[in-house]
Amino acid sequence: MSAAPKDPAAFPSDPVGIAQRLIRFETVNPPGAEAACVHWVRDLLDAAGLDTRLLAKDPARPNLIARLPGRGLVPPLLLHAHVDVVPVAGQDWTRDPFGGELVDGELWGRGAVDMKGHLAMMLAALLRLAAAGTPPAGDVILAVVADEEAGSATGARFLVEEHPELFAGVRHAVGEDGGAELGLGRQVRLHPVVVAEKRAVWVRATLHGTPGHASRAAGPTGAAHKLQRLLTAIDGGGLGTLMTPAVDRMLQELAAALPQPFGGRVAAFRADPDDPAALAGMDETDARYLRSLVQHTVNATVVHGGTATNVLPARIDVELDGRLLPGDFGREDFLRQLRERVGCDMDLEVLVEGDKMPAPRLDGFYERLAGILKAKDPEGVPFPMVTTASTDARLFPRLGIQCYGWLPLLHDLDRSYRGRLHCPDERIAAGALAFGADCFHELLIGHD
Repeated sequence: MSAAPKDPAAFPSDPVGIAQRLIRFETVNPPGAEAACVHWVRDLLDAAGLDTRLLAKDPARPNLIARLPGRGLVPPLLLHAHVDVVPVAGQDWTRDPFGGELVDGELWGRGAVDMKGHLAMMLAALLRLAAAGTPPAGDVILAVVADEEAGSATGARFLVEEHPELFAGVRHAVGEDGGAELGLGRQVRLHPVVVAEKRAVWVRATLHGTPGHASRAAGPTGAAHKLQRLLTAIDGGGLGTLMTPAVDRMLQELAAALPQPFGGRVAAFRADPDDPAALAGMDETDARYLRSLVQHTVNATVVHGGTATNVLPARIDVELDGRLLPGDFGREDFLRQLRERVGCDMDLEVLVEGDKMPAPRLDGFYERLAGILKAKDPEGVPFPMVTTASTDARLFPRLGIQCYGWLPLLHDLDRSYRGRLHCPDERIAAGALAFGADCFHELLIGHD
């Protein structure tokens, strides 16, 4: 239920002003504490005349559902965004990460890209549409959620599992793009439209060994020896090459659009991902990203073991971050490949298994998103992107909703804003925020 109407003049309506206000709410997760930020967004939308509703699994971490009624001619469209951000502790920031300072045309602060700046684009477009007074063909629903950065238990997962009726009739959703970025020579401006994500399988590997005095050689039965075998086996992160249809389509479009030599390198990689020469001369960050898209990957992230310096450990626990390619792959595929690769006894416990997303669709709605980008930036190259990270887009497909990651950005080729996601000195150009808001407005007025 909406609160009492507020004065619209009390709130910013431009994406930069909105983003500044959002950044100044410290919503670091953990603990999150998104309430003040979410309540401010509710007040902003109440003042604009939208229908709003707060729902919370944890009262300190509410979620907002806002609806701009349409004419009922087409299904509702869902926009979703999270307001929690990752920590700044231990990072060396040049400016106050929660100051929302505008310096030399750039807005600084945690969440400028992920994803308070993105949310500001959506909000500015919604406010503009509401002010025009012409209802869109279908309802527009905005879900402003908590807890995306730490599993979504109090955010999108809670809404999907306990309040699915809020999304009745929705067929398409637009959310974050997971920091999807490829430079690929930076000779053309690339506009990724995320159509698929790798999904997480987090595992605890327990290695058992023969304890004893550390002054003696441990031998192959020692837990530390098995740890060495495990880490050596997964060095590089990949578990074998596999080209999926979504990645193949992505590489096909990039190879055709990129100037040489980068188009040729992508084409060579698509033809033979195992050829070490295919990506020769390419930026190593881009090369690692592309290799991650043709492999299930696994990386050791946390190690626990031992009780004293002079005692051989009887047990070592290793936490592994596994990421499965999009498609019909599950935990058993991952565990089998991991055991085969490591080749020593170990207990494997699945800690987290992400949701499986449906096969991507590159038809009408994708073409709409790509077409807006091409119309707004004729020299840019929209393309279907597969990301290595996962977002709340993994959850809404449970309700039959096809999800896309779409962060429209326009900036100089030598700038990287997505690359600052989760990093110190996160920032975004004011012009990029304005461009994104215009793109979202175009999407909403063409929602037919």
